[in-house]
Amino acid sequence: MRKRVYLIEDDIDLCDMVRGILESYGYQIAAYHTGRDARAAIRRDPPDLCLVDLALPDMNGLDLVRELWTDVRFGLIILTGRAEVSDRVLGLELGADDYIVKPFEPRELVARVGSVLRRRDQLLRSAHDLGSSRVRFGSWIFDVGNLTLTHDDGHQEGLTAAEADLLLAFVKAPNRVLSREQLQADPPTGDDFPYERSIDVRISRLRKKIEVDPRKPQLIKTVYGAGYVLARDVTWMVGH
Repeated sequence: MRKRVYLIEDDIDLCDMVRGILESYGYQIAAYHTGRDARAAIRRDPPDLCLVDLALPDMNGLDLVRELWTDVRFGLIILTGRAEVSDRVLGLELGADDYIVKPFEPRELVARVGSVLRRRDQLLRSAHDLGSSRVRFGSWIFDVGNLTLTHDDGHQEGLTAAEADLLLAFVKAPNRVLSREQLQADPPTGDDFPYERSIDVRISRLRKKIEVDPRKPQLIKTVYGAGYVLARDVTWMVGH
């Protein structure tokens, strides 16, 4: 079954170009030129992936990204002409899976789309295979099935698909140092900012949710020059 991609972009020529590139690789493309139309389409029939431009005519694309990140059913890539590092970091902090800067090479677009879809499929398969499994680490319980964290005091945190993917890697290998390459299995293509920085940004997001003091992490620790480690034993539980 062909993967469905929603292209949310007001540049008609760019839409036609991206459509041609991705359709030649077997993707099914639907283009929306306003945030309002895209939002309605997503609610009606969620895709496998959204490509979102930041400069939409009726809203800031970042606002749309902020709305969409909670839905783990689809991946999310920012596609924009804004090359500033602050915009890239903000987009990743809001939950985007990747960030492509215009102009871009067709092979880079195809590679990044494929990478995000593979990671999303792997996460959904893991959630399905593990079913009602939950895992405890420290004072937290990670519910793999619905991608939520629950603290012993009852406080609950939702996770983006990217955050859940990272946390799943950590709980499967507790007390082991994992490199950035291990945490993001696909190699960098073209502009390596998302590859180099997206892991760091997502680690930062996770720490804000699970650490008492994110500036002095006790759960997910940095091993300089090597990567990151979940410095806790874990206990897997099945059912409730």
